[in-house]
Amino acid sequence: MIDFRYHLVSLIAVFLAVALGIVIGTTALNAPILEDLEGEVAALAEDKRALETQTQELQAQLDTSDAFDQAVAPALVAGGLTGRSVVLLATGEDVAAETVEEVSTLVGQAGGTVTGTVRLQPQYSDPATAAEVQSYVTGPGLPTGVQLPETDDTGQLVGALLAQVLMRPTAPGAPAPDTAALSSVLAGLRALDVLDVESSSVTPADFAVLLTAGAPLEEDAGQRTDTLVDLALALDAAGSGAVVAGDPASAGDTGLVGVLRADPENSAAVSTVDNVGAASGRISTVLALGRESQGTSGAYGTGEDTQPVPPLPAAAP
Repeated sequence: MIDFRYHLVSLIAVFLAVALGIVIGTTALNAPILEDLEGEVAALAEDKRALETQTQELQAQLDTSDAFDQAVAPALVAGGLTGRSVVLLATGEDVAAETVEEVSTLVGQAGGTVTGTVRLQPQYSDPATAAEVQSYVTGPGLPTGVQLPETDDTGQLVGALLAQVLMRPTAPGAPAPDTAALSSVLAGLRALDVLDVESSSVTPADFAVLLTAGAPLEEDAGQRTDTLVDLALALDAAGSGAVVAGDPASAGDTGLVGVLRADPENSAAVSTVDNVGAASGRISTVLALGRESQGTSGAYGTGEDTQPVPPLPAAAP
């Protein structure tokens, strides 16, 4: 009869054999495995260096292209806005002051005049402040001649009010907005912290450029963007035309440019640009104003289903 010690010794011998086999096997395999890993790491490092080089080359090409666009921009837009005026509105703090200044400069190089710059604050499109804003808009201080739409939608109401005091109507014989009324409306909305005036003064204009950046991320993102859409449409309808110009992010699903483009009726009314941070985008913005005066809207930039720039005006014979 086999006793317990025999079983114990046998089990120990088996475990020792397995452990020895693992050690021997691992030692034999370590070298080729390590060699393979070192090869993969070297290949990845080489790929990384190649990608870095490619990125630097592409960035250099982009910088050269943008520098060229900036150099030719004055010639491309020259005369496109002669005798016309433009008011600039920024939709929030994300719109860089540099972008506002560069668009303003290009409008001047096109022969136009910037009549002022207004920067909307987050409260402008915040549903939480809608009741307070609506109370002001529909209150007793409404300027003479302003006709508000019959609606309870605050975005449409405040958009209509701003558009009618900011834009010069195109109808023959229609009086220009009263400058005092415009100042009063801006002061009232400024007191509600829904906008700020960044220029020394603001006077009515033929065209409006609504500058935007990014897309709202709040739960009420759709409502916020819809309020800005109402403003863009009101500005376009009240004057000679409006252009909404933003960055690539603004062309996203909840961005102002993207929401306008998603609706065929809105995209046919208001021109959009999705690369205003680049010189080509600013050229598109100014050229699009000229197209708006002819009743033609378009989508310009680098996004899907866009034109790089609007067609250049035909040269005079």
